[in-house]
Amino acid sequence: MQRPYELVVIVNPNIREDGMPQMLERVGKYITDSGGTLEKQDVWGRRRLAYPINKFIEGSYVQTDFQMDTGAAAELENQLRINEDILRHLLIRKDE
Repeated sequence: MQRPYELVVIVNPNIREDGMPQMLERVGKYITDSGGTLEKQDVWGRRRLAYPINKFIEGSYVQTDFQMDTGAAAELENQLRINEDILRHLLIRKDE
C-alpha cells in the first residue's frame, strides 16, 4: 500500500545551479526505482543554515512530495544517507 511522503533535503552548496537538475533527477530516480510515484519537486533555493553542517554555512533546499510503500521508504533513507551531495534530509509520512 502506497502512502504519501514529504522529503526535504539540504544539498551541498558546492553543487552549482547547472548541476541541480541532475541532483533532482537522481532523487526522483531513487523514488521511482523503488516503485514510488513522484508528485512534485519544489526548489526553495540557497539559504543560510541555522548552524554549520560539515563546515558549510549555506545549502540548497529541495522539497519533494511523493507516494511510496513503507518498506521502500526505509531504503530511500539509506540511499539519502550515503549520498555525499546531501547534507541533511527529513522524510515524513503525511497523514491524510
